[in-house]
Amino acid sequence: MKNKTKFILLIEDNPDDELLTIQALKDSNISNDVIVARDGEEALDFLFGTGKYLGRDLTLLPQVTLLDIKLPKLDGLEVLQQIRANKNTKLLPVVMLTSSKEEQDLIHSYELGANSYIRKPVDFDQFTKAIQNLGLYWLVLNELPN
Repeated sequence: MKNKTKFILLIEDNPDDELLTIQALKDSNISNDVIVARDGEEALDFLFGTGKYLGRDLTLLPQVTLLDIKLPKLDGLEVLQQIRANKNTKLLPVVMLTSSKEEQDLIHSYELGANSYIRKPVDFDQFTKAIQNLGLYWLVLNELPN
């Protein structure tokens, strides 16, 4: 990682959406490293330093986590619930970045402590603009506790 303190955790199982998100970040001049977890279990292993991430420096947390809802092994809502239940990650900014149009997913995300909920636009230009705004806010403007 180039910048160990300001990286993005992208939790996304769809390879096309992963590439689209990373490309939109680059097109928006967001140069932060992106760590990708492809299922809910891998995401929690990364955040909590378990599994293949055993021994990872747990003081290094993402500046923002982009979390899909529909994931294998553990879905995004379960991941969010565990993030909020852990004292080391409970304040971690989590943006639900999903194609789900289910109103219940939106409501449940906020009930579990999501900081934001963004539906993935189908149009690449709209998606790039959404990622650009997301990056500006969460990586530049937003302040996190130490």
